Amino acid sequence: MPEPLRLLQAGAGGMGRAWLRTIAANPSVQLVGLVDLDLEVARAAADEHGYGDVPVANSIDELADRADAVIDVTVPLAHPKVSVDALLRGLPVLCEKPLAETVRECLTMVAASEVSGQLLMVSQSRRYFRAVAAFERQLAELGTIGTLSCEFFKAPHFSGFRERMAEPLLVDMAIHQFDLSRKLIGSEPVSVYCDSYNPDWSWFDGNAAATAIFTYADGTRFTFTGSWCAPGLETSWNGLWRASTPGGTATWDGDNPPVAELASGEPLPATMSDEPQEIAGSLVEFVNAVRTSTTPQSEVHSNVVSLAMVEAAVRSANTGTAVTIADVITDAHDEALATTQDPALHAALKAWPNPLKAVGLES
Repeated sequence: MPEPLRLLQAGAGGMGRAWLRTIAANPSVQLVGLVDLDLEVARAAADEHGYGDVPVANSIDELADRADAVIDVTVPLAHPKVSVDALLRGLPVLCEKPLAETVRECLTMVAASEVSGQLLMVSQSRRYFRAVAAFERQLAELGTIGTLSCEFFKAPHFSGFRERMAEPLLVDMAIHQFDLSRKLIGSEPVSVYCDSYNPDWSWFDGNAAATAIFTYADGTRFTFTGSWCAPGLETSWNGLWRASTPGGTATWDGDNPPVAELASGEPLPATMSDEPQEIAGSLVEFVNAVRTSTTPQSEVHSNVVSLAMVEAAVRSANTGTAVTIADVITDAHDEALATTQDPALHAALKAWPNPLKAVGLES
């Protein structure tokens, strides 16, 4: 068995503590340092999770020489700096979602991965549910998806920044469902029409409800409709999914094994396996990718498209018109060229003959 991959984790907040537990449970990795702007928080988090002998610091630079890779669990605002700094120090990075707050920043992070030659992977944890894998297996038997839908209705009282955001549902939550639609459909989104709004009883300042219709390159339509101010009969945090195919229909309630029925009326059983789930699954795939130089799910180039879906949906909601994913990425590339100051990253961005080809939207 190879030596454990030595990990430096950046971020010791709530999600950071979940990652500390995940790292502790995986014998293929070893925590060698914990970084946070608040040293007391970092020390307390390390001690509480059995890492009393692991050093803490305010920056990656202080501990980078100890590590083989970095887990970036900082706040989204900090992801571009933390992940890019780690990449340029020669360290592969597994970054919590979302990759960044804007597609423009995402493209700069893509450039950093290319310049450094290091892997940057995003942890899209919904991809690693065992029920999702079973759902995929059912869909593979049923045939090409014509219509995919996800209903998401919850009533969380977060307080804090989410209740002040202009588009809390789309920006803070919907990337999970948007990204998962790409995995299930197996094609790429082309355009979206979105309407967002805020019910009278909402405790959010911004639009807590939305409906988005995506058109995919293979003709599939994906519809997301949801609300964060919907008390009563709430869906799971994964949403309620339904896929219609020529061979039948499959549904998933977000918690339990999926249910499918063939066009003949016969049930199509779900085959559940025991692969690691959620962020544990992300970590396993990341370690394997680092060791084998293979390309994992949610590698940075591809993951840009998921964030572009969010940005396109927000733009559509603001303008009242359909928006193409290509326009969002092309505009973001222009912005990145105009704002990226690092000469090497700017040169990498400028060298792309086509930003859509760079992120896999064009062959």
